[in-house]
Amino acid sequence: MARKDPIRNFRFRLEIGGITQGNFSEVTIGETNTDAADYREGTDPCHVRKLDCLTKYGNITLKWGVTDSTELHDWHKAIVGGKIQSNNRKQVAIVVQDESGSDKARFVVAEAWPVKYQPSGLNGKGNEVFIETLELVNEGIERVK
Repeated sequence: MARKDPIRNFRFRLEIGGITQGNFSEVTIGETNTDAADYREGTDPCHVRKLDCLTKYGNITLKWGVTDSTELHDWHKAIVGGKIQSNNRKQVAIVVQDESGSDKARFVVAEAWPVKYQPSGLNGKGNEVFIETLELVNEGIERVK
């Protein structure tokens, strides 16, 4: 029987509708939660039933080293400027690859748009990479592969 080792978390790429910037150093996929409500009718046994309620999708956080590309910053700038029309809501695919570069897992994020942009601090004594962070809200995260 062939081994099925877990996929490692350091090989991945992002596909952001219409934006080709890559080279992300870190991607955090927020958790998905479905609220439950307690419910009991007068004729039910002496315990509550659980009914499903709203599902909430956590934010996606992207981190990358600063380059001369401003596409993601411009996307956030458009949202800050009040341009939150449907063309600024994008589908994002997070693709996890194995050691050979084959796609092994794919998460599709629906209707994503940036709510937070943060450049890292600067330090004249350091030698770290200058990092930008972008946080995306969304209306659904689904693992399709």
